[in-house]
Amino acid sequence: AFDYVILSRTLQAVERPREVLRQMLRIGTRAIVSFPNFGHWSLRWQLLSTGRMPMTKAWSRMWYETPNIHPCTIRDFFDLCNREGYRVEHWLAADEAGRRAPWRRAPLLANLFGEQGLFLLRHDQRARANRSETADPAR
Repeated sequence: AFDYVILSRTLQAVERPREVLRQMLRIGTRAIVSFPNFGHWSLRWQLLSTGRMPMTKAWSRMWYETPNIHPCTIRDFFDLCNREGYRVEHWLAADEAGRRAPWRRAPLLANLFGEQGLFLLRHDQRARANRSETADPAR
């Protein structure tokens, strides 16, 4: 087993992101995951104002040529972690250059203003215990 497994700016381009995260935490104690935040205000504004899929440095290809098949937001990722029983030990929202700003630490502001999300995950032992207590014995 590994202490850390890293997936950097790739989650949105894999076919089965949930399964990739499961495998990361199967072979490692912790997972470090980063991805471009599709909830950033500039992407929202471009979509709203033009009616077309937005393009930025991180999203630099036309929608029909992009490898990004599962764009997500920081809020989406928190939801997925919660649903899968992963504990978010640390997280931050950063700009395109990877610089963190203090106001990007608040979830609502991070989702609007963070250009990318960076998360440190591990299995939440409490969630695992609750799941096993309520698990369907027929499975």
